[in-house]
Amino acid sequence: MQVRRIVANISTQDVARAKPFYQDALGLDLLMDHGWIRTYGSSATTGVQISVAEEGGSGTAMPDLSIEVDDVDTALERMKSAGFSIEYGPADEPWGVRRFYVRDPFGKLVNVLEHRVQP
Repeated sequence: MQVRRIVANISTQDVARAKPFYQDALGLDLLMDHGWIRTYGSSATTGVQISVAEEGGSGTAMPDLSIEVDDVDTALERMKSAGFSIEYGPADEPWGVRRFYVRDPFGKLVNVLEHRVQP
């Protein structure tokens, strides 16, 4: 048996509120839309991960979601341009990621990160 993917589920009565954050600002594809549920992701790649931690690292709160991107600075500018408040960072962390925290439209704390090559 192999786990093929893990999907975080966010409960809401207004699924349309996800589009400006997950599709417009993060650039995720709308993979499924049944009206009552929408799934966003990447048509190009699929990842399977789950993290269990006591805190978010560097003394931060534990995020509800972590989303890895290929250009965190562009993601940061897109979030700011879309009017989302940045709660932490951007920060270059000692474990080799550059990241920031932002709240999605549902109040979930999202860790947006890019892995950086260590010198």
